Amino acid sequence: MEKTLIIVKPDAVEKNLIGSILNFFETKNFEIIQLEMMALSDEMLNEHYHHLTDKPFFPEIVEFMQSLPVVVATLQADNAVEKVRNLVGVTDPSEAEEGTLRKIHGTDVMHNVIHASDSVDNARAEIKRFFG
Repeated sequence: MEKTLIIVKPDAVEKNLIGSILNFFETKNFEIIQLEMMALSDEMLNEHYHHLTDKPFFPEIVEFMQSLPVVVATLQADNAVEKVRNLVGVTDPSEAEEGTLRKIHGTDVMHNVIHASDSVDNARAEIKRFFG
C-alpha cells in the first residue's frame, strides 16, 4: 500500500467541500489514515512551496493558504500517488478533465480546491512535514 498527502485548500473549506472531498476519495477505495485541520505557518509554507519562494506571486500563495485553516490528510491505497493525481486533475481547472475535483470545484490556478503530492518521494516528505 502506498501513501500520499492531500491538502484541502481554503477555497474548498470556504465552500464547505471538506466532507464531499474526503468522501470522494473514500468512494474510490482510499483509506484516510491521518487527518487534521490546521492553520499553516509561514515556516511550513516556505518549506512546502520552497520551489516557489523566489517567484513574485509567492506572497499571494501564502496569503491565500493562510486565509482559512486547511485540512491535511494522508491517504493510502495501491498506487495512491498516481491515482490521486488523476482524480484531482491538472493544476488549472479550465484544463482539467471532466469529473476531476479541480474541474468540478476549482476556479483558477490558485483556487483549485486541493493539493496532492506529485511523487512518492514528495509524498513521504510532505507526510513527515505535516504529521511529523
